[in-house]
Amino acid sequence: MQKYHPLLVALHWLMAIMILISLVAGGFFLAEMPNDNPMKIQGLGGHMAFGMAIGALLILRLLTRLASRHPPRARTGSAFLDRVGVMTHWGFYALIAGMVLTGVATAVGAGLFPIVYGGAAESLPPELSSLPQRAAHGFIALLLAMLIALHVAAALYHQFILRDNLVRRIWFGERL
Repeated sequence: MQKYHPLLVALHWLMAIMILISLVAGGFFLAEMPNDNPMKIQGLGGHMAFGMAIGALLILRLLTRLASRHPPRARTGSAFLDRVGVMTHWGFYALIAGMVLTGVATAVGAGLFPIVYGGAAESLPPELSSLPQRAAHGFIALLLAMLIALHVAAALYHQFILRDNLVRRIWFGERL
């Protein structure tokens, strides 16, 4: 078998797009937008919905990964790099779960669910960044962004330096 289960492939790319959108929206737009800006509630609504969807997709992906057969681990010729590859993939599960959990904890701690989704007349708390769970959310986002950069660099290394065509394993097509 040379390719991952089609559901894993679809989840990989869907989650990659959703996570990138969430990181950009949260880090560059929502974090910079004042809480008294009326667009912030709409932005938080989308960001929170995306985060919860990513959490559900993460569970589905983990269950599918554990239940399906998959290709043998990629080899680079370096035991160290091979271990980093394995740790990177499991690190994604841990960091994404951490993002979802700290996001929910921030929303609960700040009372955001009734404000964002319940139409409560309340305004947003003046400063979300003072919440420890929000600080953790931002720190995990930074770690996740660094892990994504490492992951992309590794994919490029496999594709263009090792020329082992590793990327095709996580792309659509017949599963041999």
